[in-house]
Amino acid sequence: MRRIFIVFFCFYLPFDSVLAIDEDALAVEEIIVRADYRLSELNDIPSSLIVLDENLIQNRNAQHLEEVLLNAPNVNFSSGSSRSRFYQIRGIGERGQFSEPLNSSVGVIIDGIDFSGIGNAAMLYDIDQVEVFLGPQGTRYGSNALAGLINLQSRAPTPDLSYGLKFETADYNSNGLGGYISGPLSERFNYRFSAQKISSDGFSVNQFLDDETNARDERVIRGKISGELFNDVELELTASKIKLSNGYDAFSLDNERETQSDEPGSDKQDSELLSANIEISRFEKFTFNTLLGYGDSRTQYSYDEDWVFDGFHPWGYSSTDEYNRDRRTGSTEFRITSSEAGRIFSDTTDWVFGLYSLRQEVNLERIYTFLSENFTSRYNTRRFAVYGETETRLNDNWSLTLGMRGERFSADYQDSRAVNFSPTENLVGGKITLTHNPGPNSLIYTTISRGYKTGGFNTDGTLDSDLRDFNSEGLINYELGFKGMLMENRMQTQLALFFMDRDDVQVSSSVVRTRPDGSSEFIDYIGNAATGSNYGLEFSGDFRASERTSFYASLGLLKTRYDNFINSAGDNLDGREQAHAPSYQYSLGMDLQLWENTEFGLNVLGKDSFYFSDSHGIQSDAFNLINTHLSYSWEDWKLILWGRNISNEDYFVRGFYFGNDPRDNYLSKGYTQLGEPARLGVTLNFNF
Repeated sequence: MRRIFIVFFCFYLPFDSVLAIDEDALAVEEIIVRADYRLSELNDIPSSLIVLDENLIQNRNAQHLEEVLLNAPNVNFSSGSSRSRFYQIRGIGERGQFSEPLNSSVGVIIDGIDFSGIGNAAMLYDIDQVEVFLGPQGTRYGSNALAGLINLQSRAPTPDLSYGLKFETADYNSNGLGGYISGPLSERFNYRFSAQKISSDGFSVNQFLDDETNARDERVIRGKISGELFNDVELELTASKIKLSNGYDAFSLDNERETQSDEPGSDKQDSELLSANIEISRFEKFTFNTLLGYGDSRTQYSYDEDWVFDGFHPWGYSSTDEYNRDRRTGSTEFRITSSEAGRIFSDTTDWVFGLYSLRQEVNLERIYTFLSENFTSRYNTRRFAVYGETETRLNDNWSLTLGMRGERFSADYQDSRAVNFSPTENLVGGKITLTHNPGPNSLIYTTISRGYKTGGFNTDGTLDSDLRDFNSEGLINYELGFKGMLMENRMQTQLALFFMDRDDVQVSSSVVRTRPDGSSEFIDYIGNAATGSNYGLEFSGDFRASERTSFYASLGLLKTRYDNFINSAGDNLDGREQAHAPSYQYSLGMDLQLWENTEFGLNVLGKDSFYFSDSHGIQSDAFNLINTHLSYSWEDWKLILWGRNISNEDYFVRGFYFGNDPRDNYLSKGYTQLGEPARLGVTLNFNF
């Protein structure tokens, strides 16, 4: 780490020692957050919140959320597929899904549509920014945001004509082409249309087939129209199509990038989404919003279960597993937000009131070698919520926020094994926040909030009846934080201390059953631990050192534990850390303008080791990744030379523990999936 600061210092001295600093020019630009009830500045929201902006996405040449997410403190992800699908915030979140229905702990919202649990759709082309809410969002988003929320918002149309192209090429035969056009559609409406196609051979080679069976072929199309439908009536329509046709052949018996499967899998997703936001501001005392959303996603997830070719070993078995899901999600939200004239209680209190409804249908077909016939299931969920929030100014420097959400959850489940569940639950979340403004552009807050997550049931494999269902989970979050602009607005910083008290903790576990032929049946399921706690610290900061030099950093410290928990193997895990919860995570970065049109950037990030699962003791290794870029701009063009993980450090994004190698009589041991290796590429952007 000392070397990193020496590099920063050496670059800083030659340029900034000769510059006269203009304090106004060095002010850090305020960031607008869109996922709250109102458009708000980042420093005005009393919550731990990280915004990953366009500059970070562009300089990293990030195509997917996983390629920038580690810059947010206490945020992790798991793969087990061609892209990360599941996310964890403050140590809480799912890590995979097979046959069982899924209710998410971390919400993923793309242009107002819920993509929780299928986060491989989180492509970043033409995305304005990524907003990561850390901690429960029980008032605003309910049961899919027990641990937090990740919101992706595509770019808005512009009133003036603009267009652009993006060309890219990189190692591993990676190529991409994207473009957008935006401008006026009529006197009242503007439009924006964008599209991108990227492809790559992937990062492993199948030695048996002599082929790149982890290849990627990904496409995204987005369209948006916004404008004034009538006087004081604004309309925004968004439509997108995301199509991923990726291979999935990531595991080997020797934990290498060389695989030997004869029937490699796939990881495909075909999603369409349509959303509408209608805002009526003609009323004197409030604004009325209608938010409508519809998403249709078809996914295919398959793999070669034995990871080798038929005949690899005399004792070997051969099987494949395939999951085809069709998921349809529709949501409706009606929201009334007070205007300045609509404040209540002697003009001291702003308020919000809303109704929310979501219906989701998931149909599954599982095609598996060891099933006599295909397994099918249908899982329908319905959520209806009523929520409200008030913010009262107690005096010039203090305010009090009260929020509450009541949710009715019901579901229907049926499958081809005659398993039927129809659970119904009433759930409540909320928060109380006290805010103090010690000066301009600064905020101190303390909050107590409650998050919740619905219960569910397990359907996979030959589970015992007592393992089939599990209860809802709740947590209480205690948080103390500071946000502000320091050093004459040259530094924007956030600091939060939190403690989360969890009850009926939902834990992903697994059991291994031996089949009659000696092979192993791996069954993933969810159960309830007794209690648990997650506490720590989150820091982020941006500092404009001079007109040519800026720094940014983040740090997450996390301590987790289970209380009174015995896992599926009978191990007493009382006091043990929770899975996918590294004790530290950091990011350090610098952007330096070398000459008038030339910029250099360096980013170092890393995290501590963590357990892959609660059902065994296999851990990842701690790692540090170095990313860099060098860009040159002229007129409307920008050329970026970029590198990710340039030291080519091995790190893991998924891990399992079971027996799958016939060479050692199927002895149980750890198997891991490697993250992205060293990448070097060139991107050419044209924006007019």
